[in-house]
Amino acid sequence: MTRLLTNLFEVDGALTRRAASRIPPAVGKVLSVVEESAESSKLWCGAAALMAWKGGWRGRRAAAAGMGALVLAQLVSNGMCKQLADRPRPPAEWIPHDEVADRPDSSSFPSGHTAAAVAFTAAVAPTWPTAGALCALPAAMVAVERVQSGAHYPSDVAAGAAVGLAGAWLARRAPALFLRRWL
Repeated sequence: MTRLLTNLFEVDGALTRRAASRIPPAVGKVLSVVEESAESSKLWCGAAALMAWKGGWRGRRAAAAGMGALVLAQLVSNGMCKQLADRPRPPAEWIPHDEVADRPDSSSFPSGHTAAAVAFTAAVAPTWPTAGALCALPAAMVAVERVQSGAHYPSDVAAGAAVGLAGAWLARRAPALFLRRWL
């Protein structure tokens, strides 16, 4: 088991260094702009407001599912997992650009940004597939940026995506489960 974890950490480190050094600076700037818009869930709140305003009943339903999933994913990733894992961020010397200075001090595991992005997108998509597809691109960009900027290891992003998917699943099924249990 120790050998498996050692190998995972080595692969995680190699992928982190590769992403940080191989993504062209112009692409990195675009990724940073998208990530900044997603900071504090601004991008997803804006998308939900637009869906609710312009999307009729389907837009309101998709927005509610997306925001519910986002809140669940944030609570699990930032409120619980980061407190338990306490994993340090990738070493600054691995990151050959200045974005490494903007990293938070919190635990690296899991990526809360990725959890929120995936949760929102995965919860919106079943109700409004077009909106879900439109959200998928910035969600993927946020995930890539978190590794490219040195804020996370790829395994942090993968775990954040898993938390996001679980949050979306729960947010979409919780009302029916609640009604079945209590009514």
